[in-house]
Amino acid sequence: MLENIDFAIVNWSRAQFALTAMFHWVFVPLTLGLGFLNAFTETIYYKTGNPEWKKLTKFWMKLFGINFACGVATGLILEFQFGTNWSNYSWFVGDIFGAPLAIEGIIAFFMESTFVAVMFFGWEKVSKRFHLASTWLTAIGANLSAVWILVANGWMQNPVGTAFNPDTARNEMTNFWEIIFSETALNKFFHSTTCGFVLAAVFVIGVSSWFLLKNREILFAKRSIVVAAVFGLISSIIIVVSGDKTTKHVAEVQPMKLAAMESLYEGTENAPLVAFGILSGKETEKNITADSNADFLFKIEIPGMLSFLSFNDSQSFVAGIKDLVLGNEERGILSYTEKIERGHEARQTLLAYKNAKEENPNSELTAYLKEKLNDQTFINEYFTYFGYAPYYDENPEILQQNAFKMVPPISLTFYSFRIMVMLGFYFVLLFVVVLFLIFKDKLHTKRWLLLILIFSIPLPYIAGMAGWIVAEVGRQPWAIQDLMSVVVAISKIETSSVMITFSLFAVLFFVLFIAEMMILLKQIKIGPKIEEENSNV
Repeated sequence: MLENIDFAIVNWSRAQFALTAMFHWVFVPLTLGLGFLNAFTETIYYKTGNPEWKKLTKFWMKLFGINFACGVATGLILEFQFGTNWSNYSWFVGDIFGAPLAIEGIIAFFMESTFVAVMFFGWEKVSKRFHLASTWLTAIGANLSAVWILVANGWMQNPVGTAFNPDTARNEMTNFWEIIFSETALNKFFHSTTCGFVLAAVFVIGVSSWFLLKNREILFAKRSIVVAAVFGLISSIIIVVSGDKTTKHVAEVQPMKLAAMESLYEGTENAPLVAFGILSGKETEKNITADSNADFLFKIEIPGMLSFLSFNDSQSFVAGIKDLVLGNEERGILSYTEKIERGHEARQTLLAYKNAKEENPNSELTAYLKEKLNDQTFINEYFTYFGYAPYYDENPEILQQNAFKMVPPISLTFYSFRIMVMLGFYFVLLFVVVLFLIFKDKLHTKRWLLLILIFSIPLPYIAGMAGWIVAEVGRQPWAIQDLMSVVVAISKIETSSVMITFSLFAVLFFVLFIAEMMILLKQIKIGPKIEEENSNV
């Protein structure tokens, strides 16, 4: 069936969505974090009445506003693409995926837009208490918007709380709360939003370090650094904890992603964690069928750590890519070819039911096929693998080759995971050092460290992008884990149309990014003092 797929449209659609999502993530995390930092500093102003805290809040609030506007623009484009480029996906799960996006839209455009206006323009027009409430509600609203997007993404990673309706050939929601509070959704929310908190903290510390380096606004800079470093340290610790929980859950529901993260081809007990390694770059298919050690040129391992991180037991078995593709009967792991055949059986049963229903909806055959499709045993043993069906082929050799094609890009997933983890621990160290030196009143004397802090501003962006690469590239080829592959989810449109829109979006996003950088840099150079003297808001 893959021979009927136009992979050009698949690749261009994926590239366009990735382009939009990554530019959107440039703006979103700073919004999530700066919103709460604004709320913290304004709360201090409300409690103390010290105008210096008001000046500090208004400065960071202006940078928040610049970034907020860009995030809204890219977010709208991202959501529209579900209808333009991924219409089959939207049709298949519209009853499920549409609900979180609709709630997100209501919160974003009603709650955020209302209170963000009061936050920016209501300083002298409403009471201090109401203004403070508006700032907190803006921060909460921004993060609640993120909740629903991340819930939707979490459901794609681990589809729960739904059932397939054979009459409509669509997935339908059966338990809203199971979707909202699934372990995948909760882990993704805490991990992604705290990533934004860390990014905002590093951003504030970096900008404040520039003021210290220039010997400007010393008190402003030190106060900003204290608030940001405390916020960042707490958030970075939450990231480490949520990352550990995410790894354990990935081991349970997405074992292939875990194997790709570790470039683990041969499953083993007491599985080691690769602390550092250089991959050989050999083809995936050769590594699966040949020597399992051929994938590394060099590596440093921590014995048993992968087993422990995955299952809280250093002796537990962790499945490798070879086990998942070729199967492991001893461990009860079905091969990809078996899953493909079972998915094909489910698809054929659904097509037979559709044809029987069209011919005679009241026939015994129609009733039998419907009962079969609704039978829980059939669902567990066959329909669970419905998404594998497009990879079916009657030729065993082609079927096996198609199974190899379902392995995600190993090198990209492996290196992205290590970049994310290493930077995560770097941020913990950064916040600890900054807090120690700021309370010793020595940070402003360490010019070399101030330069490091300034140049650390891009690092949380890199860590965030690496995390999303692990999450999305590591689960390929799935749009919805095990239920729908990306080759099926796309819209039937001309490749040239996507190429044109990709080029237009690329130009638009780069212009938007450059414009934001120029405006941010201009406002930072102006500084908080001039802003306070010249502003009437």
